[in-house]
Amino acid sequence: MVPNRRAVVVENSRHIELEAAPAHVFVVGLDDFNLRFIQRVKNAERYRISRLLDQAEIASARQFDLPALLDKARRQLAQADGGVDAIVGYWDFPTQLMMPILRSELGLRGPSLESVLRCEHKYWSRLLQREAAPAHVPRFALVDPFDERAAERLHLPFPFWIKPVKAHSSKLGFLVGNRRQLDSALDKIRRGIDYFAKPFDHILEHARLPEEIAGIKGRYCIAEEIISAGRQCTLEGYVIGGQVEIYGIVGSVRGPNRSSFERYQYPYLPPGDVQGRMKQVAADVIARTGLDDSPFNVEFFYGKEDDSLHLLEINTRISKSHSPLFEAVEGSSNHQVMLEVALGEKPDYPAHQGRHKVAAKFMLRHYGDDDDAIVVDAPDEEQVARAEQRFPGTYIQLHARPGMRLGDFHHKDSYSYELAEIFMGAESYDELMENYRRCIEQLPFVISREGD
Repeated sequence: MVPNRRAVVVENSRHIELEAAPAHVFVVGLDDFNLRFIQRVKNAERYRISRLLDQAEIASARQFDLPALLDKARRQLAQADGGVDAIVGYWDFPTQLMMPILRSELGLRGPSLESVLRCEHKYWSRLLQREAAPAHVPRFALVDPFDERAAERLHLPFPFWIKPVKAHSSKLGFLVGNRRQLDSALDKIRRGIDYFAKPFDHILEHARLPEEIAGIKGRYCIAEEIISAGRQCTLEGYVIGGQVEIYGIVGSVRGPNRSSFERYQYPYLPPGDVQGRMKQVAADVIARTGLDDSPFNVEFFYGKEDDSLHLLEINTRISKSHSPLFEAVEGSSNHQVMLEVALGEKPDYPAHQGRHKVAAKFMLRHYGDDDDAIVVDAPDEEQVARAEQRFPGTYIQLHARPGMRLGDFHHKDSYSYELAEIFMGAESYDELMENYRRCIEQLPFVISREGD
């Protein structure tokens, strides 16, 4: 559907002409940090940005009432002054699966719910990936964690990963190396999976699912062989009118536990033939899912030693973690792609007009299983401001505050707790790493375990 941009009359001394009004774009869960980048994209004046729900509501919906959240969004959209031209979002679950429902009800442009599910339902996605690019997909198996014989029926050799068919941020994802660890992981998954499964199952009720997928709902898991050898990277792209375009590759660096991410860096430039293979695999898989009129990112592992290439997963959104990196290097964040695709326009991107040659998002972490530990001390606003001023173009988001219990963090995975996000740019990666080292020296954190 072509966006319904209202015409306004502009009169001058010579003639009267019609000028397109700004497109009214609703952003699901819009937060102030990302709003800054949206307001600075190329041709930002072409958009009128409105918030749709807020992130706190979306987070609670995972655990509580997703139907009520959809109804609230519908009411907000129905009351929109001047209509709605597009609905966009950059958060993961459940945002990416709510948007196709809302867009469809309003006749707005965007991917179908089924095509998004083909990417976001981890087991369904693996089946399709295996059809489109069998040489680049690891062995995997479906797991019912509530089956008393789940461990016995699972025939993947140790070690492997196990995770729900729908979660996010590596939550309830476990690397298991033996039967004891598998039993422990299954126990934790059983106790926590409804946090994701209940809202996911509600989404599935809106979709037309094939018979072989209809019964595989949110309480199932997928086990996958490990493909962590080599360098992990993410291709950011979009598909519009069935045409797939890749506009950037971001490198991902994991921490000492080989699970938690410590930084994303841009640009990452693997050899040209490897880039070409990645792009072809991404295009083949996106075509198989039927995804269209959508941004996306596809994660890969490239093994330099054996020239192997393995596909990890597909996300049907821009990566907000990459947005400051693209702005630093390209001069406009990838929010520009999100906005233009939603309005049916082929993005004019990347811009190649940034102030830095390289950029990274650093995730400052506390490692360990310390849910009961307490944040005794953390940087205050003045310390954060000083650090940002010392390194121009730096953005710091604190997740840890004094008095917080680590187990209550939203920003955590199964093995670590994210204390802060630090976005920085530089002229080289050596300079970037040195600036980061000096920056975190100004950001003191003190964590105390019970009894210390």
